[in-house]
Amino acid sequence: MKKSLKLLLAGVASIGLSLGAYAEDYITLASTTSTENSGLFASILPKFEDTTGIQVRVVAVGTGQAFEIARRGDADSLLVHDTAGEKRFVENGFATERADVMYNDFVLIGPADDPANISQAQTAKEAFAAIAAAEAPFASRGDDSGTNRAELRHWKSAGVDPDGDWYRELGSGMGPTLNTAAAMDAYVMSDRATWVAFGNRQNLKLLFEGDKVLFNQYGSLLLSQEKHPHLKGEMALKWHNWLLSEDGQQAITDFRVGGQQLFFPNAK
Repeated sequence: MKKSLKLLLAGVASIGLSLGAYAEDYITLASTTSTENSGLFASILPKFEDTTGIQVRVVAVGTGQAFEIARRGDADSLLVHDTAGEKRFVENGFATERADVMYNDFVLIGPADDPANISQAQTAKEAFAAIAAAEAPFASRGDDSGTNRAELRHWKSAGVDPDGDWYRELGSGMGPTLNTAAAMDAYVMSDRATWVAFGNRQNLKLLFEGDKVLFNQYGSLLLSQEKHPHLKGEMALKWHNWLLSEDGQQAITDFRVGGQQLFFPNAK
């Protein structure tokens, strides 16, 4: 074989090996639609990637689906917002560690004329009870997401079993649910970040906020390599630790939409 051809083939092999190594420098993160729809990941992931050289490929679904993806071993890391569910996930051996990362809150959105008069409610419990009493249209995500799980807890607290034509379970993410609520002129519970970033508000307005029970905590979980040895544990640990680090927490603080901070870091 001619020397020039040998050099060419060696160069191709070298490029192939480099590209192969580069292609492996990523993790799959199962997370919520709120972190994706709000624009948070578009803001913070490039900072993590610049620091570590590790890409993060996000699968944005409801929290329940994110748990299922991680349970099957189809994600290397998990960032969701259902603290009770996250703790059970660790207790059941699917994750080895859970840590608080950041928080925001849920808000109640509805038609500007507010037929259930929830803007006058003193508590979230009163607001949910008023919607049910008025049988005002309500758009529920109905997708076992962290938001949907929280919404169902609030109906229960209000002594309401939501049912009937006024209550629509959509089985969709936060953005599509807000779109449907806008088309229906319906009430809806949203995380604040997705609402602030939402562009198709039509006649919808933020009508109730501020009750401490609407607190919305996000957590990062280290997944168990004992359950799934193929997981990219080392790179996932770097992502987890970066989220909790001063740099990661500052990146979350710096993310704003229209000058408004949407997530508040609280790693311990």
